[in-house]
Amino acid sequence: MARSSALTMTAATFTATAALLLTACGGSDDDSSPDDIKGAGTGAGSSSTSASASGAADVERPDVSLPKDLKLVFDFEEPSDADQAAALEDAANYIRALDHGIAQQDPNDPAYQFYSTGGAEKYAKSQIEAWVKDGWTVTGNDRYFDAGVEPVGEGKSTLVTFCRNQAKFYSKKVKTGKVNVTEENLDSYQKFSLLMSPSEESATVWQARQIEVQGRVKECKG
Repeated sequence: MARSSALTMTAATFTATAALLLTACGGSDDDSSPDDIKGAGTGAGSSSTSASASGAADVERPDVSLPKDLKLVFDFEEPSDADQAAALEDAANYIRALDHGIAQQDPNDPAYQFYSTGGAEKYAKSQIEAWVKDGWTVTGNDRYFDAGVEPVGEGKSTLVTFCRNQAKFYSKKVKTGKVNVTEENLDSYQKFSLLMSPSEESATVWQARQIEVQGRVKECKG
């Protein structure tokens, strides 16, 4: 079965961290790392980045394209509010960038660094490092859905949440190409929570500052 690579963090801890980030310029220095990274439990990428309010022309965005055998689906309804739409799109770009780093086998890939900072950046790097160390890459189809976007505090920080079905998202050995095919079960369903805020470099780019990934989420199975 697809293994969960969730960052273990209680909802209360995540909420408290989010509140602290609103008053701290540098974001979180959370050193948390996933407890199991070999399987297909992390984010996915797509071959292209969809256009949105976050795609303004004032900044050059990094490549987040992925191999043809990896398909990412974001089944999201775009918010009417421009800031919320931008936060949601760049939360998706963070997931794309994370898998781009895995596909490129590069723990220092600039894509995830562009779309994250603080704890979320450390999380992405630790994920990519572990996949590369153990000789895995990603393949298959990955689906994200039921997105929620809500402001946090009085600033522009936004909490983005969504469900994931990774039942058809698999790990693949880089050297042999052997795919670890797994059966769908409760481990296939996760819930992501991302604390997003505008980048200090460009107000049109939103970065993930903190991430929580919950595994075996029944509400996402439906």
